Order: sequence, then C-alpha cells, then structure tokens
Amino acid sequence: MMKLQLTVNGSATEATVEPRIHLADVLRDRLDLTGTHLGCEHGVCGACTLLLDGAPARSCITLAVACDGAAVTTIEGLDEDEIAAELRTAFAREHALQCGYCTPGMIMSARDLVLRLDHADEQAISVGLSGNLCRCTGYVGIVRAVRAVIEARRQRGIAAVIGAGRTTLGPVGSQSGAVATAASSARPAMAEMAVDRGAAISTRDIPEAVPAKSFDASFTVNAAPAQVFALFGNLTTLAACFPGAMITAMPAHDRIEGEIRVALGPLAAVFRGAARIERDDASLSGRLIGTGRDQRSRTSTSGQISWRMLPIDEGRATRVELAIRYSLSGPLAQIARDGLVRDLAARLTTTFAQNCERHLNGTLNPAEAAEPQRLNALALLMDIARTRLTAFAQRMRGQ
Repeated sequence: MMKLQLTVNGSATEATVEPRIHLADVLRDRLDLTGTHLGCEHGVCGACTLLLDGAPARSCITLAVACDGAAVTTIEGLDEDEIAAELRTAFAREHALQCGYCTPGMIMSARDLVLRLDHADEQAISVGLSGNLCRCTGYVGIVRAVRAVIEARRQRGIAAVIGAGRTTLGPVGSQSGAVATAASSARPAMAEMAVDRGAAISTRDIPEAVPAKSFDASFTVNAAPAQVFALFGNLTTLAACFPGAMITAMPAHDRIEGEIRVALGPLAAVFRGAARIERDDASLSGRLIGTGRDQRSRTSTSGQISWRMLPIDEGRATRVELAIRYSLSGPLAQIARDGLVRDLAARLTTTFAQNCERHLNGTLNPAEAAEPQRLNALALLMDIARTRLTAFAQRMRGQ
C-alpha cells in the first residue's frame, strides 16, 4: 500500500492505495466523484477523461500512484467554470447529448479545445474530439456546440491560450512539481465569488447563457425616467433595494459580485455569483447578465434581466418594463415551477419597486439599506396560495 496526495478540485486529499489501482477507481470508489465515467477501461472511449495538471487525461489507464502530488479536476470541479457553463448551454441548445454517458469526458476534451484553438475550425475540433466516442449523437451537434462556444468567446475578445496553459513538455501528470500553478489553472475560473478572492474576473468572462425560461414584468415609480435610470446605474443602491441581496465586493465599473439569500421554511440557500451590467443612455435601457450558485444544494442559476424606462404622467413618473430570462439547474429546480416563479417574481418586483421609490424620495434609511433583507419564500408562497384560492373562489361565485 502507498500513501497518495492529490489536489482534487482545489482541495488537498490523501488516500492509501495499492500500486495497481487506477486514478478513476480512487475518484469513484474512495472520493465518491462518480461524474468520471468508466466505459471501455482501455483508454479508448474517453468517457473517463478528466484534467490532470490542467490537461485532459484518461483516468481509467492512469495509475493513481503515478499522480502523487498532481492536481486533478473532475467534471464536478467544473460546476462554476465559465467555459464549462457555456459548453453545457451549447450542448443543450445543439442537441449534443442523448444518453449523456460520454458527456463528462466530452466536456473535458471540449474545454481544452475552447481554451487553445485560435478559431472555430471544424476539422481541428473533430480531430480534437476523436478520442471521445459517442454511440448516440453522430457528433454533428457536439462539433457545432464547440464551434459556437469558440466563436462566441473570440468575438468577445477572449483570446486563445497557447498550449491551454501548459508550460513544460512531458506526459500528462508529470508536472507535479508545479502543483500550485496547475491547480489554479485547472480550478474553475468562477469558483467561489467571495470577498477575499484574489484576481478579479473580467466582465466578459461572465457567460451569456441561453435561458431556458422567460417572462416579463413591469412596475411604476413616481420619479422621472432619468432619475430611475440613474438609480439603476448605482450598483450599491440597486442591490440594497433588492430583497435578500448583498454586495460581497466593491463594485468595479459595470461589474458586481454578491449574493442573494433565500429562506424556504427550514431550508436556506445562498446564491453567490457575479454579474455585469450594460447600459444605453440614449434609450434609457440596459440589462444585467449574471450567474450564481448555492454551494450547499449545488443548485446553479444564470440569466439576464433587461429593462427600459418609459415616461408616464407627462414625464413625472416612470414605467419600468422588465424582460426576465433565466435557467435553473440542480435540486432546487425541481420545485421551481414556472407559475410559482412568476408569482414569486411579481412579489419581489413589488418590493423592489417600493424600495426604489423610497430611495428616490429619501425615506429609505441608509442603515436599513445596508442591512441585507432575508427573503422568506415560505411566507411568499403562503401569500400566493391565498391569492389563488381567493381568485378561484371568486370565479366559482361568478359561475
């Protein structure tokens, strides 16, 4: 038996293994990271692909003891990685998965291509994915999804990384002397949106995912459109007006980091994330594009809120029209039905509008604004239930 030290998904891990045990078995059987799939177990199908010192590797034929001191990133470690998030969205949009068994390994290889290919060359993508076999899709959707992500990132000015960050030659996993560097490059670029995090993420690194759900909302504020639009440009005030929101890092230009706390009876979720804001002064419109994740429930969300200010009452008041687009994945998504989300959003919008008006007329206490509000979703659900029961009773009486 040999003692093995690894950095797995950014966390130091120790295990005692037999020399014959492969890395995939350690991850699946000892660490419960079953997102790494086993297929052929001969290094042919690519289902077991993961990142070893930042580079794709076949974990089913890699001896665990040969990885002592290395940095390992499994598919679970890419939950908040911006490239993986864009790939997941593109795979869903382009129908690039069916049974899903090959998908974790495919995402790992595709992420490497997105990092290092200078442009979306179909032949290069096909060659790069040739080590990942799929028995369902025919590969057309997969190649199309990878091309779309590469094109979108290059159009946003995100350049390819030569060699995908590899700085030395040698077999994958042979660079364990530089574990710290490899671990940081393999770790999700949007890992923990905390105040004490190091380098800031560029706003263009916040993925503009294709939303799964959408709805519209609106509210009225007794202030001129220019005043309301200016309020929407003050990120600190905007967060203070939103129920349950709190800024965790000082806003920089058009970028904000923070969290939204939600209480659902005994359950509590804290969605931490980042967002960028785009504004058009001429049309008094803009949008917020963001992503967040609740670490405890492993529920992720992404989307955007677009707004525009319309003058009413001869310009003395403003009608704010909102277009809300979002995606939610994880355990909490199972209880977030469309109608329920719309009703909750309506209640939140009402509270947000009231807080905005209080800020504009000077009645919002600064100390109160600085204190994050705790959103009690259970109370809101009860309110929604009462409203629906009342409406149903009125319809029955009308009949």
